[in-house]
Amino acid sequence: MPDNKKRTPATPGLLARLRKIVGLNIGTIMFGVLFLYMAFSAILYMTTTHIESYQVTSGPLSRNETYTGLAIREESVYTADSSGYITYYAREGSKINASGAVYGLNSTKAAQSSSQLSQEQLSKIRNDMMSFSKGFNSSKFNNTYSFKYELKGNILQYAESGLGSSAPLTSDEEESSDSSAASDISYGMQNISKAQSDGIVLYSTDNYEGKTIDTVTAEDFDQNSYHETDLKTSDSVKAGDEVYTLITDERWSLLIPLSEKQAEKLKDRSVIRVKFLKDDMTQNGDFSIITIDGEKYGQIDFNKGLIRYASDRFLDIELVTNTVIGLKIPLSSIVTKEFYTIPSRMVTTDSETNQTGFLMEEKTKSGKNGTVFKNVSIYAKIEDTSASAVTAATTSDSSEEKPSIYYVDKNSFKEGDTIVNSDTGEKYTIGDTDTLEGVYCINKGYAVFRRVELLDQNEEYAIVSKNTAYGLSRYDHIVKNADKVKEQDILY
Repeated sequence: MPDNKKRTPATPGLLARLRKIVGLNIGTIMFGVLFLYMAFSAILYMTTTHIESYQVTSGPLSRNETYTGLAIREESVYTADSSGYITYYAREGSKINASGAVYGLNSTKAAQSSSQLSQEQLSKIRNDMMSFSKGFNSSKFNNTYSFKYELKGNILQYAESGLGSSAPLTSDEEESSDSSAASDISYGMQNISKAQSDGIVLYSTDNYEGKTIDTVTAEDFDQNSYHETDLKTSDSVKAGDEVYTLITDERWSLLIPLSEKQAEKLKDRSVIRVKFLKDDMTQNGDFSIITIDGEKYGQIDFNKGLIRYASDRFLDIELVTNTVIGLKIPLSSIVTKEFYTIPSRMVTTDSETNQTGFLMEEKTKSGKNGTVFKNVSIYAKIEDTSASAVTAATTSDSSEEKPSIYYVDKNSFKEGDTIVNSDTGEKYTIGDTDTLEGVYCINKGYAVFRRVELLDQNEEYAIVSKNTAYGLSRYDHIVKNADKVKEQDILY
């Protein structure tokens, strides 16, 4: 008999319901897995201790401070005694002896030379231009005008050096001159002007001539108002016109403005080393602090080197005060660790492996005392300065190695363990300890203690020796926040 009862449809399963609600498919599953992974990673990141690494660098603790100094020297400006067209004999910035020819005056202008500048002269001009271009500073644009006048004067002097009427006097001609007591002599159609004393010749003025340490004011340090006048000319000069400047003393001074902090830092110095940024030359000078218009200034006195900077009124310098150089590390990287200390006389070398270690005494299966070679990591080897070690060293053969102390990880032995000297049979009981300062090196992905020797430090960084045995090397990677790490921790 046919079953006429209506069948009730089956209730949809849970999977079907979820598919209907969220549209479950392969894309949704992948997104869910990715979301769970990201959430887990974020939680892990926020709850994990973050280790910062630092690459060891070499150099001083901090950069030396730079200053711009005002040069004060003994110099005089000389004027023309008569009118005429001028010919220069002394090279600018060069030394000249007393009675040496500086320039000549002629009533008529010398014929123009058709000769060109030599390759050597052109090369020097190009080098001067390249040097100025490399060292150009837009904040000191006034130097551009000084260089312009200097370059113009050099070209003029090069061009005139080939003129027949401009040939410098020879030493024989100077000696045969009957006017050795006078500053000017006649030579051909020219009236030759001679230097009245030894010195360095400059063909420029800047109104600082005659300035002394006592007459300098704070306004004199304003480079924006500084102006240099070039005296070289191919035209005629009149009697009384300024012609050249002569620096008559090798002793000279640099004045540098100081802040209160800088003055406090330098107050105890009487001698200081100066690096001139113009040519990277260095020399020592006597140092003192003076007051000008109520402000502190450093005065550096030199007795040599003036000829290199005779044409410069303002000089950029670096005071070489940070002389301690080594490996630079953060203070936060430094930790202390305790070690067992063992005299060097107890060290032995394994004949098979050629490794350094110690012979440790231990019981054999039969109950007798025996020895076993133990290879351990050495963290430091420091000269033993104890009284007994010094006495032993003085009585022993001078060719033998000086007594030292080896620093060994405390995990290598237990307190009370005994080690034996293989040559003398002497026994030494492990127990003496000492601490070392060091850092955790992570070159191999795990923390390894390396000893450091501090040379200098400030609030953030320290300078450590780069010659420490079992120590650091340049470019090593160390843990910056060492308080969050233990030795042998795997970091990455």
